[in-house]
This record gives sequence, C-alpha cells and structure tokens, in this order.
Amino acid sequence: MNFPFYIARRYLFSKKKHNAINIISGISVCGVALATLALVCTLSVFNGFQDMVASFFTAFDPQLKITVREGKVFDGQDKRIGVVCLLPEVDVFTETLEENAMVQYKDRQAMVVLKGVEDNFEELTAIDSILYGAGDFLLHDSIVNYGVMGGELVATLGTGLQFVDPLQVYLPKRNAKVNMANPGASFNRDYLYSPGVVFVVNQQEYDGKYILTSLDFLRQLLDYTTEVSAIELKLKPGANVSSVQAKIEKILGNDFIVQNRYQQQADVFRIMEIEKLISYLFLTFILMIACFNVIGSLSMLILDKKDDVVTLRSLGADDKLISRIFLFEGRLISLFGAVSGIVLGLLLCFIQQEFGIISLGGGGGTFVVDAYPVSVHAWDVLLIFVTVLTVGFLSVWYPVRYLSKRLL
Repeated sequence: MNFPFYIARRYLFSKKKHNAINIISGISVCGVALATLALVCTLSVFNGFQDMVASFFTAFDPQLKITVREGKVFDGQDKRIGVVCLLPEVDVFTETLEENAMVQYKDRQAMVVLKGVEDNFEELTAIDSILYGAGDFLLHDSIVNYGVMGGELVATLGTGLQFVDPLQVYLPKRNAKVNMANPGASFNRDYLYSPGVVFVVNQQEYDGKYILTSLDFLRQLLDYTTEVSAIELKLKPGANVSSVQAKIEKILGNDFIVQNRYQQQADVFRIMEIEKLISYLFLTFILMIACFNVIGSLSMLILDKKDDVVTLRSLGADDKLISRIFLFEGRLISLFGAVSGIVLGLLLCFIQQEFGIISLGGGGGTFVVDAYPVSVHAWDVLLIFVTVLTVGFLSVWYPVRYLSKRLL
C-alpha cells in the first residue's frame, strides 16, 4: 500500500488530540458535499426544463426539416428532394408552406403565421397529443377549408373553440403594387372555418401566432403551384437521426439546410444552455470557497501531528513524503465530500422526480407543471465529480506545500 496514503487515511478517521480538529474536518467534508449536492440538483433541474420544452416542440416539429439556404421557397418537385423522400430510413414526408398573413374575426385583427400542410401531417407529428376541443384535426373538405389555431391566438381574436363566423384571411398579391385609392384590391382574401379544435404547445411562438391549414389553400392565396417552404420528414423507428441527416445533406448539397429538432429551435436551447453554464460556474465558485474549510482543517492537522512528523523524520521520511501525507489528507476530504454530495443529490433528485416535493407555486394551473422537473444526465454527474476533485485537489496543493515548510 502507498505509505503516504495509508498514513493520511489513518489521520482522517482516527481521533485527534484536540476534538475540534475532528469537528472541523467533518465540517470540511460537509461543505464540499453541500456544494456538490447543489451542483447535482441545479443542473438536473435545468435538464428537466430543457427536456420538458423539447417534449412540447416534439409534438409540433418534425424529426428532420429541409429548407432552402437562400430565399423563402423552393420547388417541392426538385429531383434531389424526390431522392431524399425515397430513402429507406424515411417513414413519412410532407410538404409545408409558411407565410405571414393578417386575419380578422368580426372586429378583431391579428398578424399570424399561416402554415399550410398536407393531409398526412398527423402521421408526421404527434399533433393529436396537443389538440383540445370536441372536433377533429381537419384541414379541408369538399366545400370549405379549415384553420387549426393556437390557444393564445384564439383568446386574442375571441373566436372560441368552435367559431361560427368565418375567419377572414388577407395576403398581399404577389408582384402587385399597392393601390392607394383602393388598398383592399392589393390583397387576396379567403375564409377559414373552425374544425372545433385548437392546439396548445405551451410556447408563445406557436400558440400566439400559428394557424395550421391546407397546403392547397395557402398555395392558392399566394398564387403558387409547386413551391414549398420546407420538406418535413419522419424517420422509421430505430433510424439514427444524425446519420440520416448527414446522408441527406450529402444528397442535397449546399443549396439546402437540413435541421433536426434541436437545430430548429436553436435559439431557445442555446439560451437554456447558457443559463445552465452560468449556474455551473457560480456554483463552482461557491465550491472553491467551501474548499477553504479544507485548508483550515489541514493547517490544524499539521500542528496536531508535529510529534508524528518528528518520528517519521527519524525513520527516514523526507519533506516530500511528509507533504504528500497531508496532500492525500486534503484529497480524501474532497473525495468523500464529492461522493457524499453526489449520492445525496441523486437521492433528492429521485425524490423530487417521484413525489414533486418542491412545487413551482402559483397553483390553479398557472404553470405547465406543478413541481420542478428533474432529469439526471450521466454526463453531468461525471462532470460534477471531476470538477469537485479538480477544485479540491488544486485548492490544497499550494497551501499544503507552504504550510508544511512554515509549520514543520
């Protein structure tokens, strides 16, 4: 067995001449453990919120989305697109078209994003999981076209779930100048009716702006034929999204952009990652402060073991070996604190995940979830463990060398 480690382990668990040193050593372990626990719980809560937001987008966003690199629309009948849609990994594909529009319901108006989709949109996404109302997801029939609105937009326009009067849709005519004498003549106008359902993604970007409607309806308003804004894909179960994405990018070349779900919402997830990083840095700073207790504990231990040091010198121990004993002592304190903190943090996360003991407050359905969501990621736990050991080891290296020379 490594001799300095053996002595350091004895010093950590054995009773000292002064009982205060045992207490201070225990406090040092608790300080490191609490800082580690805070890291585990805080990062897990951030993961929980990120996973929750991702689940909302999953019901609306496709697994892969193909858009043109330059411009707003492209030809959906492009041969390269046809090759992609015939890939064995592709289960469902649909053409979509998006455009800003103005809608009016009675005396209320709003600027919205019209998204025209094909009839297989239900197969592409889990849209049924976020629909509310007594009707069905319906885009058109032989007589009229329907519009499925976001929940916030319904409140803004005051239509209710099942509106009777049609929703008027205005889109400017392509390549037409505005007639100041008769501005209304510069717009194409048509009507949408209610299928009796609305969608709720719990994201204002969608709930307050989007209306899902028929692709043919929107093409007719925009005087388009085969133009699309995007091709949305759903892959077969078991298909690797990253590898399929790379294959599609190779087929399409530089003219198109292929995005997965996280890339489609890059801004949202980037903000959440930055918040998580800032929290990690702040808690690491608190961990560094907690390590000062370890330095105090080691300085008192060095004074307490002066007689042992004299004995070790008589047995042939040099200054380097003696310093390593107290270095191991500080590292053991950091190690025990790290392990204890991670175990307690994982336990608290499990309890929160199962029982939701810490609520968000507000009540009455103010928030999407009642308690703080928690999601433990193995990579975060490993990062925290390495961080605690690194900070703990570095924080005791110089002080031990300095104190050993001054006090011994």
